[in-house]
Amino acid sequence: MAVVAERVEVAPRVEARGVSLRAGVLTAGFLLLALVLGLAAGPTHFGFGVDHDILWQLRAPRVALAALVGGMLAIAGASYQGVFRNPLCDPYLLGVAGGAGLGATLAIVYASTGGTTWAVPLASFAGAISAVVVTYALGRSLGAAHTTGALVLAGVTMATFTAALQTFIQQRHPDQLQNIYSWLLGGFSTASWHDVEICAPYIAVSSVVLFLHRRVLDVLSVGDDEAASLGINVARARLTIVVAATLGTAAAVSVSGLIAFVGIIVPHLIRLLVSTSYRAVIPLSLVAGAGFLVLADVLARAPWSGAEEPIGVITAFMGAPFFAVVLRTSRSVR
Repeated sequence: MAVVAERVEVAPRVEARGVSLRAGVLTAGFLLLALVLGLAAGPTHFGFGVDHDILWQLRAPRVALAALVGGMLAIAGASYQGVFRNPLCDPYLLGVAGGAGLGATLAIVYASTGGTTWAVPLASFAGAISAVVVTYALGRSLGAAHTTGALVLAGVTMATFTAALQTFIQQRHPDQLQNIYSWLLGGFSTASWHDVEICAPYIAVSSVVLFLHRRVLDVLSVGDDEAASLGINVARARLTIVVAATLGTAAAVSVSGLIAFVGIIVPHLIRLLVSTSYRAVIPLSLVAGAGFLVLADVLARAPWSGAEEPIGVITAFMGAPFFAVVLRTSRSVR
């Protein structure tokens, strides 16, 4: 949930090449290892062919949901960074987090007697989409020449406004604070196959759209004028990418809560270790992000912690120092 105070311009250094065989194999191996560890981790130890219900009904949906959410947050973060040419962007830039948090808070407070199994995901999804729609409309109202910077500022405004509303509601309903904060910090302790079914179609469609626009992101990274001269409809391309990233992110947070820093850590590691080209960053972020969040969830439920930690706390511990390094590096190359 990074708040970007000013636009950071970095001279594009794009290596226009796709995913190498070595990078693809290593990233796929990382995901496979994470999935195995995610299925094996837990208070109950069992061998092959034993305790099928524990494996299939409790651990498998949790691992699957973590992989879907992690992959979506990572690819959405990479896409936002490309379309806004800002290395500090994350999937929550345009108000997804604030809108989802407000929607979930309203559902927890006012729909608690009606069963929140459907109310909270639906309200958080609707809140996230609504917040981004308002943000985009506000940013576009200043004109195409100021769209990118205006969208960032509009996102900051929306985040502040929704946070104020959310705090107001929380103060009036202190009995629900624990439930609200539990959702806001994110986690997969109650994950089920129903949650997977809810978010998987949105994440799949969004990921495909972003994957198909990976070359466009490379072109956009050199600037709007240059992209337009190469035949790209910049406004339409930006809107398509933002809509796809927002739809997938909203679906992800509706079933997981707010999990920070995944959209910053994973894309930057791909750029550092593999390539700066979005032809590589987009697909590898999807796969590596899935593995990253599955491993973070394994740490969250590690037996030595005594009790399960909110996964948002785990990613924040890893992400905050990483974000500081990215911020310092970005400023040093300006």
